Amino acid sequence: MTVKKSERLIVKFITNQASQEEIEQLTEWLKEDENQIVFKDFIKTNYAIDTAMNNFDSTEARKQLSERIRKENNVFYKRRFTSYYKYAAILIVALGGFYFYKNSDTVITHPKQNVVIPREDEIVLQLGNESQNLRLNEAKNITDKDGNVIGRQEKGRLVYNKTYSDGALVYNTIRIPYGKKFEVQLSDGSLVHLNAGTSLRYPVQFVKNQNRQVYLLGEAFFEVEKDKEHPFNVNTQNVNIEVLGTKFNVDTYTENISTDVVLVEGKVSMYKDQKTKENQVYLKPGEKGSNERGKSKITTEQVNTEYYTAWVTGSLVFKNASFDDIIKKLERRYNVTFINRNKTLGREIFNARFDNEPIEVVLKYFSDSYAIDYDINKDKITIK
Repeated sequence: MTVKKSERLIVKFITNQASQEEIEQLTEWLKEDENQIVFKDFIKTNYAIDTAMNNFDSTEARKQLSERIRKENNVFYKRRFTSYYKYAAILIVALGGFYFYKNSDTVITHPKQNVVIPREDEIVLQLGNESQNLRLNEAKNITDKDGNVIGRQEKGRLVYNKTYSDGALVYNTIRIPYGKKFEVQLSDGSLVHLNAGTSLRYPVQFVKNQNRQVYLLGEAFFEVEKDKEHPFNVNTQNVNIEVLGTKFNVDTYTENISTDVVLVEGKVSMYKDQKTKENQVYLKPGEKGSNERGKSKITTEQVNTEYYTAWVTGSLVFKNASFDDIIKKLERRYNVTFINRNKTLGREIFNARFDNEPIEVVLKYFSDSYAIDYDINKDKITIK
């Protein structure tokens, strides 16, 4: 295990965000005496926690962990910040206990920097005049106002019945809050990955002999099913995208100065006026098309598409990004609020990549690498 990975696992364990698999990896890693020393030094340095490593027994730790998981499997997903807490406690016991200190005679119960506690908001599905909340761990049928099953939620994905309609269009709207992602498989089989802070309006069923049309605000990655008889259109507040079948990313958050379309595979066109399609621009794979708000011109450039699509698999990639832009993305990703009191820092340019890291790891990276100082108060992070 690399040093970076071991530190990441330790941070996730200390902040009660480690999964069952990650705790088992950490348990296995701690079988080595030298790794126990690394563990002890790391948490003492970064969290003001002293540990007593007395006869660590990885076999017993894993046995207790497996037994606890078996007994509590039915309530495994109940709460985001408590679901793994008891499993982490098993490892604490196996390590011989934690002893907390601030000075020689003062006991504390928190690390140097408080753990971030993000807000927890629900995904909302609007069906006509009714709405319902979708929880990521659920599996259930989705019905219309008449009780007809129109699709099914399969945890993090909503799958609509695959069919075309002969009647009028009926729309649903799904809103993804900060801190969450979701997927919608439309009635034509096209898959839409929705990023945090995104809203998508789409037909329950597309209509025969008409274009397939959806409305996006935020960011989404589209995998569109090919259908020459029914071209696919994405409408944003700023620009329109037309495609027959392809994979592409659309970033059209309201706070952005432009709408960006990055083509991964296939062919798409961009245009401002839906009626005339004046100044229509075609993109090739590996190109990004951009349209600044209030302007008619659409510009194109060659890009590394991974920078723009990494969010789909949980990664954050910052390439020549200002710190102000970075904290905007961190707010969306983790559902927290940043207060930046350092205006000069806000204009500084950074390059970084984080793969499914808890926010504490991201903050520690900027603190260690660039001496950025911050305070945490639940879901608010103040940059000094």
